[in-house]
Amino acid sequence: MGTMNRRALIASAAFAMSVALTAPVLAQTSWTMASGYPESSFFTQNIREMIKEIEEKSRGKLKIDLRSNDSLIKLDAVKRAVQSGQIQIGEIRLGVYGNEAAMYNLDNIPGVATTFDQATKLTEAQAPFFDAMFKKNGMRAITYVAWPGQGFYTKQPLKSLADLKSQKLRIYSKQTQIMGEKLGMEALILPFAEVPQAFSTGMIQSLWTSAQTGTDVQVWDYVKHFTYTGTMHNKNAILVNERAFRALDDATQKVVVAAGETATKRGWELAKKASQEREDVLKSHGMTVAQSPKDVLDAIEAAGKGMVTDWLGSASAEEKVVYENYRKSLN
Repeated sequence: MGTMNRRALIASAAFAMSVALTAPVLAQTSWTMASGYPESSFFTQNIREMIKEIEEKSRGKLKIDLRSNDSLIKLDAVKRAVQSGQIQIGEIRLGVYGNEAAMYNLDNIPGVATTFDQATKLTEAQAPFFDAMFKKNGMRAITYVAWPGQGFYTKQPLKSLADLKSQKLRIYSKQTQIMGEKLGMEALILPFAEVPQAFSTGMIQSLWTSAQTGTDVQVWDYVKHFTYTGTMHNKNAILVNERAFRALDDATQKVVVAAGETATKRGWELAKKASQEREDVLKSHGMTVAQSPKDVLDAIEAAGKGMVTDWLGSASAEEKVVYENYRKSLN
């Protein structure tokens, strides 16, 4: 073989090796994801499983870097970050955006969906509306997952409605603030991450949220009683920037959608398990877990009925149809 031929062969082999080495890198896409909840949350654990499925089934074509616990973007800013393309994917709590559309508030109203079965039917009624709204804003939802039921965290046992009067209560939405005020409490909206400091400084004395959130903030450092009310099942959603999604090849798009569907099913099962599991964690840290007194439940129900009336007054025609379809599905 002549010198020129050997050089050509070596050069050709070197070029082929460089292509082989660089091709996987060039084919790989990296997304950044933000969420507002800690690694201990079943929501975050569900996301971790979803990411694992996406990375495995896409054969590494799509990598997702999850920044949990408000470490990259605060929970209430995640939707805007996904919409603008600052990040490609993020988890939101729908009720955070109640000032943008009445639909965001519906599952925040006490009494609208008090069980997981009702929450499932409400999600089925709402999903087409939300999907269309997100599409208009350059996004798509790949999961909707409900929270477990709610309850009061207090320093003293909750024996009757009178025990709640004038307490400083942390809540997380306008609707829960209205509920707290109708129960005679001083209700303050605070982000999840600020709850420990608020307890420490005396800004709040009690908390109304799920057993999941109670364990996430190690609430046993501040109070000793959890009184379960059920009341409602808010939802989280995972949003993807549509432009980033469309930039993926068809096979990877299908992987993302399928992983989202699996995460939805798994997330609902995790939510159901979390109620009992997290109550057991509370008990293991010396907390007392009890069911709500009837007069508290009656007061919450009365507050919820008034809020539904107010909601119907502010909802669009399309939003009212969603609610009517949901009510029909319960019969």
